[in-house]
Amino acid sequence: MAIIYEKKGKIAYITINRPEAMNAIDMETSKELAEAWSDFRDDPDLWVAILSGAGEKAFCAGADLKKFIPIVVKQTAREKMDEDSYNLGFGGITKNFKIWKPIIAAINGICLAGGTEIALACDIRIAAENAKFGLMEVRWGLIPGAGGTQRLPRLIPLGKALEMMLCAEQIDVQEAYRLGLVNKVVASTELMDTATKLAERICQMGPLAVRAAKAAIYRGLDLPLDEALALESSYANFLLGTEDAQEGPRAFAEKREPKFKCR
Repeated sequence: MAIIYEKKGKIAYITINRPEAMNAIDMETSKELAEAWSDFRDDPDLWVAILSGAGEKAFCAGADLKKFIPIVVKQTAREKMDEDSYNLGFGGITKNFKIWKPIIAAINGICLAGGTEIALACDIRIAAENAKFGLMEVRWGLIPGAGGTQRLPRLIPLGKALEMMLCAEQIDVQEAYRLGLVNKVVASTELMDTATKLAERICQMGPLAVRAAKAAIYRGLDLPLDEALALESSYANFLLGTEDAQEGPRAFAEKREPKFKCR
């Protein structure tokens, strides 16, 4: 299998499983990822996902240039893109895929080109000490076409984003942390445990509130402040009518942990 998809309690674990190719993504892998992401989105019992790469060397080295790019070029010329494997973007998550459940990237090792773009499409990024990042496409006559030109400048300073992309510059994990590209840096042996603990902590929160907060943040980024505040109010008002919003204050008053039902 090109990926490994596991469900453990409320957490989905999605692993790119091509360690022999530095977890580079070909068309089949992208299609399997798209299917996994859709299943995670639609499964009411899953609240958080963790994305990682198999092995110890790489999270994802980007597109498999020998397999993926020739197919995309050929299909683009024919204007017959495979909807299941490409319309949701590279890796099944980078374009045309709306999901308000949180996604954590557990980044072990190399994270370049499309690998960085997939990581950028996640919400929280935890990286191992050996991680490296870069958008290298211009070196090969391409551009970061899976969201890199749009998401990176929204996350780190514009000048640095331009430098990384226009010079095909790689940065180490400490630089990525300094810039805010990753949330936390941990030892490789602690990576999945750290990501799992973070996912478990999110799962203790009100799931509808978590999704509403994520939606309000992302949707509000491109709005004027007044419109963004109105959007925020609409989500807050919606939550007030849910069972979870009644359970939370009740649990607080009774000095116990809330038992959320996602409704």
